[in-house]
Amino acid sequence: MSTQQTQGSRAYAVTISLAAAMGGLLYGYDTAVISGAIGFLKTLYHLSPFMQGLVISSIMIGGVIGVAVSGFLSDRVGRRKVLMTAAVLFAVAAFVSAISSDVTTLILARIVGGLGIGMGSALSVTYISECAPTQIRGALSSLYQLLTIIGIFLTYLTNYLIQRSGSVAWDVHTGWRWMLGLGCVPAAIFFFVLLFAPESPRWLAKVGRIDEALRILVRINGPSAGQRELESIRESIASESAASIRDLLKPGWRKALGVGILLALFNQIIGMNAVTYYGPEIFRMVGFSLNSDFEIQAFFGAMWVVFTVVAVVLIDRVGRKPLMIVGSALMAIFMALMGLTFYLHVHNGFWLVLFIMGFTAAFSVSMGPIPWIMIPEIFPNHLRARAAGVATIFLWGANWAIGQFTPVLLNDFGGAYTFWMFAVINILGVLFVTAWVPETKNRSLEEIESIWMASGRGVSLSQRDAHERAKRAHF
Repeated sequence: MSTQQTQGSRAYAVTISLAAAMGGLLYGYDTAVISGAIGFLKTLYHLSPFMQGLVISSIMIGGVIGVAVSGFLSDRVGRRKVLMTAAVLFAVAAFVSAISSDVTTLILARIVGGLGIGMGSALSVTYISECAPTQIRGALSSLYQLLTIIGIFLTYLTNYLIQRSGSVAWDVHTGWRWMLGLGCVPAAIFFFVLLFAPESPRWLAKVGRIDEALRILVRINGPSAGQRELESIRESIASESAASIRDLLKPGWRKALGVGILLALFNQIIGMNAVTYYGPEIFRMVGFSLNSDFEIQAFFGAMWVVFTVVAVVLIDRVGRKPLMIVGSALMAIFMALMGLTFYLHVHNGFWLVLFIMGFTAAFSVSMGPIPWIMIPEIFPNHLRARAAGVATIFLWGANWAIGQFTPVLLNDFGGAYTFWMFAVINILGVLFVTAWVPETKNRSLEEIESIWMASGRGVSLSQRDAHERAKRAHF
């Protein structure tokens, strides 16, 4: 018997994880494309700061709804079918956005697109975490964030090329339509690759399709490890056969839910989305021209890709918690310095660009990818999709708030106090991760589940970690 037959195929695990991670292309496209279009839409429709926020944040309204229904739908029909539906919804929304003739139609189309993005953001990493081998689960789960950042970079580049393709008048009336309409491309790619992906083995086991689940687990992990994984999944499901989402309010799970929600919030409210959505507007505030701000944003997209690759390499070596603590501390420093450039009226944009580079790098290896990885990890099998959906609702709600109110903050309070507010939020993030978040590196999903069960019995996370270290030393 070959090594691949006895140990399973990591190539297969990577392939199906990449298929699900393609949902990141949709999220990345949505995140980046509107930053290029909003300036032209502002001119075309004479948008106020509030209406600018509404055009950008409307997709998050749909996202909250998409996340809210994704867990329940996927528990009934499977993760894969819901992800494919998400791709179709986003493709339709991108097309309608491109041909819209008024701002109301555009907003409604973006809400529909948000339904697809919300479903995909809630389930892509859940699917990966339910398929990935324990030893490389963090790296594979971070593929979603990597594809998101690649999508952002490619969209920044596309926006730049479209903006350079015609006059300013052409950009105002036509260019932005191409920017939004090309969202059909990542949606089509996502739908196509999912045609060849299997269903989640954990979902198959949950609905009684044991043979199918075993075949997938064996192909991923090898016969013996695959059988052990299946037994572990079945025991976890059987022990909670009568469970409902209300169980998340019980001791142990209640803390897991709180950690999941706060991870989701900090992923969004630390300031990266403000820079992403309104980057060109921010750069123009310190004197950059229309052409140069698009070039700078494309450069940031490339740098974001590089440091997200660094996160993929480090996540299963250094661990989730240390990366988040160090990254959040650095982000607080860079946000404070960004605010200082506005407070001192520094007209040399070099310093702002430098500080945003540092902030982006720190975000890319910490609070960017890691919450997406940990949110599905920390919940039990029988509640994973629904619980991750609850946490992701808060993520999308925070995303909406940043998209809606950042232009109002910049207009009413200025760059200094806006960025200092984000600096304080990052300091709170350091304190939260240090005190509440467990380390999940090299732990199976069932082992992570036992952490919260122990917490519910009054055993602290540090005591639990000490107990596990003692067991490993004994053996």
